[in-house]
Amino acid sequence: MRDLALIGFLCALFGFGFKRPFLFVLAYVYIDIVSPQRLCYYLLNSVPISLIAFLFAIGGWMAMDDKRDTRVAPRQVLLIMLLLWAGYTTYHADFPVEALGKWSWVWKALVFAIFLPLTLRTKLRFEALLLFMILCAASIIIVGGIKTAASGGGYGALNLMVDNNSGLYEGSIISTVAIAIIPIILWLMQHGTIFPPDWRVRLFGAALIFACVLIPVGTQARTGLICAGLLSLLMLRIVKKKVRYAVLLGLAGLVAVPLLPSSYTSRMQTIKGYQADESASTRLAVWKWTWEYVKEHPLGGGFEAYRQNKLRYHLVKTNAAGNVQSTETTAEYDAGRAFHSSYFEMLGEQGFPGLAMWLLLHFSGLLRMEIIRRRYRKAEGNDAWITPLATALQHAHMLYLVGGAFVGIAFQPFVYLLVGVQIGFDTYLKRRQREAAWRPLTERPTPQIQHA
Repeated sequence: MRDLALIGFLCALFGFGFKRPFLFVLAYVYIDIVSPQRLCYYLLNSVPISLIAFLFAIGGWMAMDDKRDTRVAPRQVLLIMLLLWAGYTTYHADFPVEALGKWSWVWKALVFAIFLPLTLRTKLRFEALLLFMILCAASIIIVGGIKTAASGGGYGALNLMVDNNSGLYEGSIISTVAIAIIPIILWLMQHGTIFPPDWRVRLFGAALIFACVLIPVGTQARTGLICAGLLSLLMLRIVKKKVRYAVLLGLAGLVAVPLLPSSYTSRMQTIKGYQADESASTRLAVWKWTWEYVKEHPLGGGFEAYRQNKLRYHLVKTNAAGNVQSTETTAEYDAGRAFHSSYFEMLGEQGFPGLAMWLLLHFSGLLRMEIIRRRYRKAEGNDAWITPLATALQHAHMLYLVGGAFVGIAFQPFVYLLVGVQIGFDTYLKRRQREAAWRPLTERPTPQIQHA
């Protein structure tokens, strides 16, 4: 039955897409985030639905969409450069076969991010895209939130509908994304027009935010805790009554801490005592290895370059017996450990050129959102939604960049959808400014010639 329901939904979405081609874009977003082919037992497993939606989205835009005043933004050029560079490093990768496996989905994420802003010509379109992104992620987050509330979850034990621990179904990644989308949920609750804000929208939004907060608890991902801490600070930029917000936040923390599972609090304490935690120690060892590797290979080793690392690190454990404490240091060895950081992932796989392009892509996005935020901060009426959206996109991006420091999501497709929305939003405002500044030239009267 689940297979039939998923197929029926996809068929309906594709069918409506022939009348409204932008729905093909939303269909690809749904497939990219939810991965229904992984939820099916057999009916969708043999059909390349992602590629079909990808081709329909581009074909529908080329055949039927309005392409007047279509321009390529500077960040799209950066994405093209990053795509070409990733192709080059894949061709010269240290592990050619394994690199092709990652390249098979990375190129689609980058190409779609380049293409996406071309379709976002109206406010309704990028609002619909944001809504689809949130609801698709919510299909995973709500399941995780319910299971966390029922059982408390556990590190590597929270089943998010599939057993395959990859994409948004991986604990650290979904924890980062769940916290990052909260600012966008708040924007939709206040300024959305597809579902106009009323008590039902606010109730669902509040429940979804609560589920997002539960995800780091259920997955016990330390990355989620760090992102949640940053979000609580970023909210001070937008709340009007800052003192009341700080008091309520402190009270919420006092109430929540005793209710947290003991396994969660024990794992979070390893942030301070990282030398005794194997996961944290191996990450530091991998980062050190990556830096030494890239000094000898400044152009990077291509995708999956981490497979060649060999690590030696030390675990420091403190044992207490009465008033006497003893410290025990043991040498540990490991090999083929993943980068566990988007920054070191880019450095090790794409070298200094790839890291520079990646950093410029993301930090220029933060800058553009800040410029828009300040430019429209006094806007009212029909433009009152602009500054809040720029702030929400900027905060979501900041949370990704902080979470990405501890998990390898440099090419996570969800983030490139967010980048595409930022570019489309920016170009939409620029197009509006040009249209507002344009005035038709009036015909000048013909001068009268006086005869003597």
